[in-house]
Amino acid sequence: MKGIGIIGCGKIAQVRHIPEYAANPNARIVGFFDMNRQRAAELARQYDARSYDTLEQLLADPEIDAVSVCVANHAHAQVSIDAMRAGKDVLCEKPMATTIEECEEMVRVADECGRKLMIGQNQRLAKAHVVARRLLEQGWIGRVLTFRTCFGHSGPETWSVDPGKNLWFFQKDKAAMGVMADLGIHKTDLIQHLLGQNVVSVRSLITTLDKTDHEGNPISVDDNAICIYTMENGVAGTMTASWTYYGQEDNSTILYGTKGIMRIYDTGHSIEIHSSDGEHTMMDVEQIQTNDNQTKSGIIDMFIDSLESGPETPISGRDVLAAMRAVFAAIMSSEQSRAIDIPENRRWRPSL
Repeated sequence: MKGIGIIGCGKIAQVRHIPEYAANPNARIVGFFDMNRQRAAELARQYDARSYDTLEQLLADPEIDAVSVCVANHAHAQVSIDAMRAGKDVLCEKPMATTIEECEEMVRVADECGRKLMIGQNQRLAKAHVVARRLLEQGWIGRVLTFRTCFGHSGPETWSVDPGKNLWFFQKDKAAMGVMADLGIHKTDLIQHLLGQNVVSVRSLITTLDKTDHEGNPISVDDNAICIYTMENGVAGTMTASWTYYGQEDNSTILYGTKGIMRIYDTGHSIEIHSSDGEHTMMDVEQIQTNDNQTKSGIIDMFIDSLESGPETPISGRDVLAAMRAVFAAIMSSEQSRAIDIPENRRWRPSL
């Protein structure tokens, strides 16, 4: 059984990490740390665990084998690095970090310390995405030509553990990025995972259209991101992330192939395939997880299994670097009003 420390006790920890660790027979929550000591103490009482006055105290506890890093974006890298250097394996929430240099340093320290560094890109594990990837590999819609992937909802201000407009998600010094870090990284990582291809070029518009802070001023981070991605093999499509979908949440992906169209979480069915020969296939795997309907993510169970099973790390920091490069390239593209190439993401070159 692995002893677990929870670093950061906000909403994502409370609705996903903590209950999923508590439900896993191979995990035991040992302790909690949060800048809000009362919050950590209340959770410690609820789960028969400890709370710590400092992060250093938690990392020094020999009963803790691994930690979940659920702090604000700007602290992901340093907290993860400190944890790995203290001998703990790490499950870090997305986005991995706020600069590519931080991301690369996290990977370097994981290798140096021989620790696991897993990133919480849970969209890969949604059941319809697992099935869709297999169907794509089997050629159900032929060769994919284009795609459209989207993640939008009304924003974090009603979902956060401290609801309202005075939250860290809207503060550039703590979040660094807005919707691109919150939702865009999910769909960027997902489209690469579904297609087995990295993003190698991006053109984007990343902007603030509507969100305001508690004083009525536009927030200092983005609330909408619209990106055109080109993949290694030339496939191109759009990725849209938004905090201004003031209605039903949209977490859909549509893939257009030479033999048909695949819709994932886009209709009343988990997957719909419309083939070029007129055949219509519907699959009801499960409904997508939403802010209002939290279901088991699979990330925590996968992390615990990896701690028990051996050296391989699923959804590792190294594996997520390509998606993070695409996110940072998208931000640069919007700032400079031009397409940005990502040569580091190109693993092969087509023959001439």
